[in-house]
Amino acid sequence: MAWLYYVPWAPVLFILLLSLSRGGHASAGNINSNRVDTPEDQLWGAFSPANQLRKNTEKLIFFKSGWNSKPFKDTDYAPGDTAHGFQVKTLDGDFVYPPPGGLNISIIVHAFTNKSAFLECMWTSDSSLTDLVDNLPDSAHVVFVSLDDTAEVDVHWMRYQIQRVAKQRKKDILDRLHFSSVPVYSLGNWIPSVLYDWRCEGINCGLNQAVFTSKDWDTPIVAKRLDARYDWLMGHWSRQSYELVDAADGCNVSSEVKGAVAWVSEGDCSFFTKVKNMAESQAVGVVVYASLGRPIQDMTCVGIECYTPLSIPASMVHLLPAVMSSLRSKKQVNVSFQNTPSPNFFFGIDHEGKLAEMGWFLYPTFKFLTWQSEWFDYVKQLYGKLQKPARAITVFNHTVMQGENGTVTTVELPKDFLASDSLELDASLSCPGLKDETCAPWDHTVQLYVCCDGLSQLCNLELGRWITAFHRGIGRWLTDVSPLMPLLNSTKCTFSMKTVPWAKPWVASLNLRFGKSSHSDFEKHSGDLSPYLLKPLYNGGTFDKNYNKKYQPVNFTVPTAVRKVEIYAVITGHGSDDNGCGEFCVTSHHFLINSKFNHSKVFEKAGTAFGCAEAVKEGVVPNEHGTWLYGRGGWCDGLQVTPWRIDITSQLNMNGSNTILYFGLFDGKDPNPARDPGYIIMYSYLVFYK
Repeated sequence: MAWLYYVPWAPVLFILLLSLSRGGHASAGNINSNRVDTPEDQLWGAFSPANQLRKNTEKLIFFKSGWNSKPFKDTDYAPGDTAHGFQVKTLDGDFVYPPPGGLNISIIVHAFTNKSAFLECMWTSDSSLTDLVDNLPDSAHVVFVSLDDTAEVDVHWMRYQIQRVAKQRKKDILDRLHFSSVPVYSLGNWIPSVLYDWRCEGINCGLNQAVFTSKDWDTPIVAKRLDARYDWLMGHWSRQSYELVDAADGCNVSSEVKGAVAWVSEGDCSFFTKVKNMAESQAVGVVVYASLGRPIQDMTCVGIECYTPLSIPASMVHLLPAVMSSLRSKKQVNVSFQNTPSPNFFFGIDHEGKLAEMGWFLYPTFKFLTWQSEWFDYVKQLYGKLQKPARAITVFNHTVMQGENGTVTTVELPKDFLASDSLELDASLSCPGLKDETCAPWDHTVQLYVCCDGLSQLCNLELGRWITAFHRGIGRWLTDVSPLMPLLNSTKCTFSMKTVPWAKPWVASLNLRFGKSSHSDFEKHSGDLSPYLLKPLYNGGTFDKNYNKKYQPVNFTVPTAVRKVEIYAVITGHGSDDNGCGEFCVTSHHFLINSKFNHSKVFEKAGTAFGCAEAVKEGVVPNEHGTWLYGRGGWCDGLQVTPWRIDITSQLNMNGSNTILYFGLFDGKDPNPARDPGYIIMYSYLVFYK
């Protein structure tokens, strides 16, 4: 008899011919596998794709839209466009968008293809599936479709994978997941247009493939591949053709692989050990092949392994019998590496019904999908805050920011703006075009300066600070800077917003929002009081052994009628010395009041793996095209820098002299780097209220 064994991520469709002996035992000649002879119903249980196919033979599952009666207009869809309505008949009934209850949800559309090793790993890794099951926001729904002819089986398998993990995690999530078995090319609506037009470019985009050739073969073998984790192995494959040499399991050094790509089996030792041994053997790279019936895995380092730098690239593919046979017959096999463009695998619809790109998925996990969904929730909450009463004054309106001066404008403030006691900065940084591909690639500090009186010591001091995202233009933030209202000491003020002059252009928008404290976070800090006087304190500088030597105590007295005094500071660490300071090292910053009261801020998330990714709910732009995940020294890529505010009123002599002293430490001591010292950007003030 013949068993038809299909797994969506497997490289081929296995047809295993078995003969049954009189004793009822199956035999398969020389075939020896613990995986392929497992009956499908035992492997899948009630969720067997074959069972589901039998149940659904008479069902018609289709996509349609509100314009189903006429052809779709050939229109380019851009991020920010309104998503048209659609209806999909899923495995569990109809899903209609917009939902009858209104636009109170966000949508992610995920298109699966078995041709992608990246997606295979996402769907076969329990940790990846757990990330989806545990972290998908309650407001988010996901529509799953397939790009392949095997769509019916694909979506049953996808649903089974999630059901299995959801049951283990005791999570109720399936009512927000919608599986359609119609392949993308048959949908007949606008969704394919977005998937095809919004091609992903860069890391883990398209179809990464390894191409194997031999003089003994008529055609090359093209296999899907997954490259090792981007933050572990920094080496990259070139476009050349490499000789491939069998290195067994790679758990030992081998002189035979010098100058070649090592062909290595999985197992017996860690991925780190395999790559390290092959690097020591002077191989130019490593291709690890999965065991028969096993999925491709996300190759990365673990723990202290990650502190050993390795410079060669590595990828994983499925077991390829023709390659194995040729290598073991001592015939030459060559390998090259390519990327074939494909439709995008993801796009989103936010709470406002607007189409949205999803950014880069840096490695194969559903975390990136949930982070984008968290961003949609953040934006919804931001829009809610922007609905609160305030007088909005436009400073920049989609203005290009670039070069030495950035963008500069002079604004007439309303004469009664001082009647307000709160000030918020509504800022956004977008790109010259509508898509992320037009965005500047690097993260840089953006500072907003204001000067309302050229003769004042408050002229051209910092009013706000942000960090640009890597190659994404969706950032928008609302920052309460109410204590800095005394910087606006005239009704005619010049604002300048800029970053490093060599950065590519950003498009800046900025509104000043004047309000009353009852409509602002300022209320919980200051009650009915208003800031009326600023005293500039300390600035940053090079974070080396001399950093603290320049800081001296500042003496001050509290003016009459003042009812509250606070410290307002904006501090960020940058650069990378031998300790990773100040961007990736943990520094502490201290204000000492009257030689007695020490107020400390520790950048404890600096250098952590997800220090910034965990702050998407607070406004970090998700899925940036760079190392946005890691915690930084007081900042994150794609986020405002939130001011540090300290009420010191009770610690002061309100009728006499007081002192304040600042100092910054690394590892509890004065910084003392051996090379390339980093630096601290700081603006700090005493704020007096009455």
